[in-house]
Amino acid sequence: MSENEPSTTLDVRGLFCPIPIVKLTQEIKEHPTGSVIEVLATDPGTLADIPAWAKSSGNEVLDTKKEENVIKFLIKKIK
Repeated sequence: MSENEPSTTLDVRGLFCPIPIVKLTQEIKEHPTGSVIEVLATDPGTLADIPAWAKSSGNEVLDTKKEENVIKFLIKKIK
């Protein structure tokens, strides 16, 4: 298992702001520091919302990929 391999996937496809951020906030609390969470989203607003959330919450966006209509984020829990 690589350092940036997700320990879990949070599927928020079909959900719109602010629900993906609410669910990500709840999910990340369940994991130890250093965990990586993959987030699958379809709301284009998450492209701005998730990096802003990560910055304000002290976590890190490791990667963002857009594949067809799904946006994939890798989020690392820093604290």
